[in-house]
Amino acid sequence: MTVRPSSPADNPGGNEPAPTGQGSRTKVMVMGAVAALVLAVGLFGGTDTSSDTASSDTPRPPRAAHTSAAAPPAGQPAGQRAGKRLPRSRPVRLLIPKISVDAPFTELAIGRTGQLEPPPADDINLVGWHSKGASPGEAGTSVIAGHVDTATSAAVFADLGELEKGDVFHVKRADGRRASFVVDSVETFDKEHFPSRRVYGDTAQAQVRLITCAGDYDRTVRDYTDNLVVFAHLV
Repeated sequence: MTVRPSSPADNPGGNEPAPTGQGSRTKVMVMGAVAALVLAVGLFGGTDTSSDTASSDTPRPPRAAHTSAAAPPAGQPAGQRAGKRLPRSRPVRLLIPKISVDAPFTELAIGRTGQLEPPPADDINLVGWHSKGASPGEAGTSVIAGHVDTATSAAVFADLGELEKGDVFHVKRADGRRASFVVDSVETFDKEHFPSRRVYGDTAQAQVRLITCAGDYDRTVRDYTDNLVVFAHLV
């Protein structure tokens, strides 16, 4: 599965981005880097050596317009305040106690094909984040992706579907803080009808999407049929 933007963000990424203001620059970064992303095929799962190759026939998503009052995550009332948020900081480690995930992060960038490059497939205990989008804990939608399996074994997000509403996970950050998130919903979407605006749309809250492949593995196209998405917000 691959993440595709309509257009990459213009702001710089890097190991520890320069401090950003509280105004329009941060909003532009969030909407440009994250709001128009979509999960395509082939990147975060597969049972043969070519399953981690991104497919080129997945349609691009429509451009998601930025709004100051984005829809709340599933299970939360409309009109909810922005709530807690943290300053921008690079994520260091993802901890999901329920499914025994304790994994380091790698930065994921948009490749020449317009797709988000995958985490290295030779490390089954590694997650990636879209480094030009919101960092986990920052206001906006932060995208964290991982393989469900590789050509040789199960991978870091193999048990992601076991999470349920109310479960808590954590992100250790480079600034020394630990951001905790509560799961709002866990949903599976057919890749042909992936709701990119809902998953990646801009939000005033600090939210996270944990994403991997799901469904059946189609050996003809060497891809899983679905994407599993965990919707969560900072607490």
